[in-house]
Amino acid sequence: MSEISISKVYKEKIKKLLIHNKYYYEKSSPKISDSDYDKLKNEILELEKKYPELISSNSPSFQIGFKPSKNFKKLKHRVKMLSLSNVFSVDDLKNFQKKILNYLNLPDSTNLEFSVEPKIDGISASLTYKNGKLVSGVSRGDGYEGELITENLKTIKDIPKKIEKNDFPDDIDIRGEVFIAIQDFEKINNKFANPRNAASGSLRQKNPVETKKIPLNFIAYSYGFLSENKFKKQSEFLSALKTWGFKTNKFNKIISGTSELVNNHNKMENLRFNLNYDIDGLVYKVNDTSLQTRLGNVSNAPRWATAHKFSAKSSYSQILNIEIQIGRTGALTPVAKIKPVNIGGVVVSNASLHNEDEIKRKDIRIGDYVKIERAGDVIPHVIQVDISKRPKNAKKFIFPNKCPSCHSNIIKEFNLSTKKYDAIKRCTSEGYDCDKISIEKLKHFISKDALNIDGLGKKVIEKFWHLSFIRYPYDIFNLDFKKIEKLEGWGTLSASNLKFSIENSKIISLDKLIYSLGIRHIGQENAKLLADNIQSVEKLSKIDNSFNFESFLNIDGIGETQIKSLKKFFSNKTNIKIISELKKYLKIKFSKRKNDGKLKNKTFLITGKLSGISRAEAKSIIENNSGKILSTINNKLDYLVTGEKPTSKKIIKAKELSIKILSQSDFNKLIS
Repeated sequence: MSEISISKVYKEKIKKLLIHNKYYYEKSSPKISDSDYDKLKNEILELEKKYPELISSNSPSFQIGFKPSKNFKKLKHRVKMLSLSNVFSVDDLKNFQKKILNYLNLPDSTNLEFSVEPKIDGISASLTYKNGKLVSGVSRGDGYEGELITENLKTIKDIPKKIEKNDFPDDIDIRGEVFIAIQDFEKINNKFANPRNAASGSLRQKNPVETKKIPLNFIAYSYGFLSENKFKKQSEFLSALKTWGFKTNKFNKIISGTSELVNNHNKMENLRFNLNYDIDGLVYKVNDTSLQTRLGNVSNAPRWATAHKFSAKSSYSQILNIEIQIGRTGALTPVAKIKPVNIGGVVVSNASLHNEDEIKRKDIRIGDYVKIERAGDVIPHVIQVDISKRPKNAKKFIFPNKCPSCHSNIIKEFNLSTKKYDAIKRCTSEGYDCDKISIEKLKHFISKDALNIDGLGKKVIEKFWHLSFIRYPYDIFNLDFKKIEKLEGWGTLSASNLKFSIENSKIISLDKLIYSLGIRHIGQENAKLLADNIQSVEKLSKIDNSFNFESFLNIDGIGETQIKSLKKFFSNKTNIKIISELKKYLKIKFSKRKNDGKLKNKTFLITGKLSGISRAEAKSIIENNSGKILSTINNKLDYLVTGEKPTSKKIIKAKELSIKILSQSDFNKLIS
């Protein structure tokens, strides 16, 4: 096929996709099945892989999550609507509970009590009541802000408009799920593809009269903002919801113990097909609200809750080839290219093989027929090989001994924690010496948690790289938009929008800048710790291989692994130049931690085991009260907190430096 013919086919597929996107997202009434829709997207993506010069700004690869519609006003959530972590197996569930017990410093034998609730596959909404009156209703959106859809939500019969109960809070955000019953959906399935789309499309009608025509339901399950929390247990709140006039799920239960949780999960998985609404798992919440408060959240999910998804979906396909993908940190990941197969409504053409050891252990060969599993949002992976169907010409895969991109040496690193060599092989290039690593670093630089440049997605980065528009992060701020608007699929408006997004991204916090650099082992939390210590982009730009990196060991949370990674990063001249150049374009703001707590300007170090509280929780309490944690004893330390069996050397050194030593009882009084 000629280049002109290929380009024509690609444009026709993009045009077709845009038409179906309108039906799918705006009208919530798809004209093709989910599998056909996914197949069309997959065909476009495959063409883009083979011919990256074709990539259009309307490519499906540019879709990055959900944003509130422009058709509605936006409203910020007073308390973020976080997502949930997922567990898929008994081991995952045990690990989830173990992390909770470790954080709370409780024995492994502790039987945690969980509030168990079915996870309805609908649309999350938050309802704000003030003095008993419903004043606003907001969709989940991106978790930070959602669409203001109050009038549409008011059409749902399950949602009380006014609550006249003496015990109803003066100000509360009640959260729940909007959904449509399967039997009701069957009456209108000519308008929507599935029940979830029906709920979504109905809530996003501009005219509430149209929303009212759809029999939507609402089940309440939690709260966001609450003016005064008198509930000691999640189950108490669920009971209160019923007395206030809200519907709750009749399958809500209080369960303790892994075996009982698993038994209930198995029962619900069998029962789910007899329900009149879709559920895709169960939600487990620590029932004690005081423990919920102590556990708090990680960056995007609560520590005290998780979703136990139902069984993974799987199918069989043939491996056509095995290719090596190179990640931002140099990790080499083998990926099976398989005959496209529909797994749970999604067309899958790639499956992870994890590492060389995994390929050898399962004896996976090119040409094999394999079982592919896809669980939730997890990347599809190969479970097993059907040896009975193995072709005679099936080839063993030989893992490369040099980087396929830059031909640098490949190594397996020794893990200090496990005292073993890692299973993953890595390219030894640093900085931007390896093209594949460079592209992945650039993708990380513009990602949502870094600079978050709207319109500059992964595929655009790849295209701009191949056109030599971008080589280093600072090139993004010197793009020639006249050239960009002449590219296929672009134009004056799209180029102008990109320019606007890039300009907006120039104002960034120091911790996000550090995170955006893609330094190995420096995630969002470590980036915040380093930003607190460094405090200015000027100081950051002066770090080189002569810097005293051991000074970072005073930062609790920064260890030898991070120090080694920082040394390697800052020993590379290209990396240092990148920071120096970025400083010219970016306006760096430094967000200091809370600085008005009772422990302001005080530093702490903990030795020995604390009773009834973990170090992680103690650290969180200190930092929330404006204190600071050190990891070594020096003249900057104010208090050494001692638990059971403290390190004698630390106590001796603290006495030598006249540092105040606190027992746990003294510490409790200080933070009470």
